[in-house]
Amino acid sequence: MLTIGEFSRLTRTTPRMLRHYDALGLLHPDTVGENGYRYYRQEQLSDLVRIQWLSGYGFALHEIGPLLGLEDGALLSRLHQRREALRRELEQRGDLLRRLEADILRMEGVSTMETTYHVILVEDPEQKVFSIRRTTGVEGYHQLFEDLRREAAARGLTQAGPIQMLYHDQDFHPERSDVEAQMVVAQEGPGVTVKPRCTCAAVRHRGPYDKLHLAYEALCAWLAEHTEYRPCGPAMDRYLNEPHGTPPGDLETGVLFPVERVKD
Repeated sequence: MLTIGEFSRLTRTTPRMLRHYDALGLLHPDTVGENGYRYYRQEQLSDLVRIQWLSGYGFALHEIGPLLGLEDGALLSRLHQRREALRRELEQRGDLLRRLEADILRMEGVSTMETTYHVILVEDPEQKVFSIRRTTGVEGYHQLFEDLRREAAARGLTQAGPIQMLYHDQDFHPERSDVEAQMVVAQEGPGVTVKPRCTCAAVRHRGPYDKLHLAYEALCAWLAEHTEYRPCGPAMDRYLNEPHGTPPGDLETGVLFPVERVKD
């Protein structure tokens, strides 16, 4: 038998952490003496090594308990899931690091070759559009676009421009948003309306849709500096290439804020 001190020294784990593992049900001492001393079997060293191994891969302690009793096949599946989660985290962290480094260089007055958002004012033309408007969460956007394409085809409408999304909510609610998917069409007919011409502050975003918030940040920064303009309509995402078959890094999206000049 090993005392808690000996077990601690061999595994380079503090007695306090061993007691914490005991409280969580991850690793109980084999026996506890009448004097309160804790004793471990030497075979339990492998149990602690397994706990440390899983913890080193980023599994939270509350996740490790159920993993300890898994056969290798079932555990392998969880390791695959953890690998994918780490890859996504690395991508997000890498993007954050690149943004941070670019901002540091900009604030230090060092120019970079990286593409930055360039906000411009554009006159968005009048368009004939067929649209579907509904209240749905972000996870329902794909189905909304599928329904838009299917209904347009059923009506014999020919797409003559991009598909775009308008956001009508006064507040931001990703779980339940009042959104309108529009398709620019060539024909007039039932359900076809005219989107009026408007002035927009606009940027072009290149990359995956889950990074569109960066384009919104650029437009908000522009509005903060150009108080002679104010928003006057729903923000719009305009999808400039086909998402199916296009690598996420090559997706292009126009983000437009309808604006009007403030009267003096």
